[in-house]
Amino acid sequence: MKICIITDDNAGFTKEEAKELGITLLRMPMIIDGEVYFQDENITEDQFFEILNSDRNVSTSQPSPGEVMGLWEEKLKTYDQIVHIPMSSGLSYTTQTAINLSQQDEFKGKVYVVDNHRIEPTLKCAVKDAIKLANEGKDAKEIKEILEKNSSNASIYVIVDTLKFLKKGGRVTPAAALLGGALHIKPILCLFSGKLDAYAKALGTKKARVLLLDAIKKELNTKFKDTPKEKLSISLCYSHNKEEALEFLPTVKEELGFDNIHVAPLSLVVSVHTGPGVIAIAVSETL
Repeated sequence: MKICIITDDNAGFTKEEAKELGITLLRMPMIIDGEVYFQDENITEDQFFEILNSDRNVSTSQPSPGEVMGLWEEKLKTYDQIVHIPMSSGLSYTTQTAINLSQQDEFKGKVYVVDNHRIEPTLKCAVKDAIKLANEGKDAKEIKEILEKNSSNASIYVIVDTLKFLKKGGRVTPAAALLGGALHIKPILCLFSGKLDAYAKALGTKKARVLLLDAIKKELNTKFKDTPKEKLSISLCYSHNKEEALEFLPTVKEELGFDNIHVAPLSLVVSVHTGPGVIAIAVSETL
C-alpha cells in the first residue's frame, strides 16, 4: 500500500519540514478583517502579532469541503490510501467535516480521518507515528485505529498571558474561562478530552512556571511512569516570545531530567486563539 499522510497547519510543521518528511499540509486560512491569509505565504510572524495585538478582527476558518475533496482526489491519483490527521474535534469542526466527507462513495475505504484529540505539538508526534506505521507496512485503517487507541498517551499544559483570545474563539471549557482576569494572574490550562480545561492559576510568571513543571513531573511519574525514557517526546512551545522560552529551557531540562527538549513556536493558526506570550510543555509517548 502506498499511503499519503495529510495533516494541517495546526500540527506546527513548516513547509520545509513537511517536504522532508514526505507529508502533505492542508493550509488553514486565517481571516483578518475579511481578508484570507496563510502562514508563510502572505503574512509574516511580526505582521501577524502586530495585527493580533491591535484588536482587529482576527479568526480562523476551515478549508472549504471542495478544497479538502480536491486534495484527496489529487493524492489518490498516485496513492492507494490517505490517512488524514486534523486537529482535535474538541477544538474545531474541521475533523467532523473531514469524517463526513470521507463517507462519500468515492472515498470509502480510501480515506481514513483520525480523531485522536490532539493539537500542536502532540499532533506533530501523532503524524510522525503515522509515518513510522506506514513505513512498517500498515494500511490506512490500521494506522487510524492505532493512533486513536493511543490518543490519550499525550499531555499538554499551557501558561497563557490572557484568556481573551481563547474566550473569543470558544476554545476553552466554561471552567477554564473563569480563570485569570486579575492583574498579574497567569492562567494554566491543560488539554483534557480534546479540549482546553482549567488546571490552575498563579500570581506571576515565576509561580506559574513552577506549577507548569510540577504538572509535567506529575504526569511523568504517573501516566508515563512505565514508558521508557527514549519513547517520550517533550516539547517546549512559545508564541512570539522565543527569548522567554529559551531562558526557561535550562530549568525545564534540569527539572524534568531530559536533555533533548524540542523547542518550537506555535503555528499562527493556533496563536490566533492562544494569543502571544504563551509557554507550553507537552509530553507524548511515541511508537
